[in-house]
Amino acid sequence: MTNKEHLLAELLTLTSRSITHLTASMATLSFDLLRSTDPSVRAAASKMIARMEAVSKELDQHWKLIAELTGEETPERIDAMVEIHLHAVK
Repeated sequence: MTNKEHLLAELLTLTSRSITHLTASMATLSFDLLRSTDPSVRAAASKMIARMEAVSKELDQHWKLIAELTGEETPERIDAMVEIHLHAVK
């Protein structure tokens, strides 16, 4: 890999990492907003979580391509969203 190719790969890695952190922060904020008593706020938060999940899936593709480009393993995503359904027990 030439120096410019290495720099480009590093730029792609840093950009994807920044977008990953931004997505995780926005998802966390959305989960916090789900606790609101305002139905409009909860609805907006729910929609944002769905959008962040879509962005997260696209970022997974970015990381796979970056791994192929650099020859390194795809980093483990500890910030990935997992859908959990809770039910009240009576």
